[in-house]
Amino acid sequence: MPSFSLFDTGPQVLLDDASGRIVHVPDVVPGETARAWFTQLLDGIAWRGGRRMMYEREVDVPRLRAHFELADPALPPPVREALAVVRAVVDAPFTSVGLNLYRDEHDSVAPHNDKLEDLVRGHPIALLSLGATREMVIRAKHPPRRAMHLDLAAGSLLLMDYTSQFHYDHGIPKQRAPMGPRISLAFRVRPASQGAGPSPVGNAPR
Repeated sequence: MPSFSLFDTGPQVLLDDASGRIVHVPDVVPGETARAWFTQLLDGIAWRGGRRMMYEREVDVPRLRAHFELADPALPPPVREALAVVRAVVDAPFTSVGLNLYRDEHDSVAPHNDKLEDLVRGHPIALLSLGATREMVIRAKHPPRRAMHLDLAAGSLLLMDYTSQFHYDHGIPKQRAPMGPRISLAFRVRPASQGAGPSPVGNAPR
């Protein structure tokens, strides 16, 4: 059960085989910049809650969300600046960004893969983290159910290729210890027919 710590330095190739490629890149954003973006987004975004069905009853989605098309002239400046940083690391024609706000240790996202019909085949998902460090668990869907535990620190970038979504789930579990807020920005290449709007719950960014 590999565990990847925020104390590791340099790009970490978590997975690179026939089941996909997943790479974690720490410190793509300097600390001061990451803190400034976090504050601006936390205070400046119209965060939305949501509801979902679970165990035959409707419950609150355990995080807040926002979504932007990257061609939107009203794209918040921190998102536009973050996009430039991400594009300098990975060459992909991103069109969409989904933001999630994990307010404390009680917020989470259940294990899932991105819905492939919401992605353009062959392009990666790029996940930029701001705010408090949170654990992500990446687990194989099939035996022997390999699991990877990764600390997503502020300013780090996680890249998951399209193929990995067939073979691995990923999620942010609740924690027992007190946690500060975290914001994730998930950049995707969506089909041109899809308009703006919040990401479906099952395809929520991490």
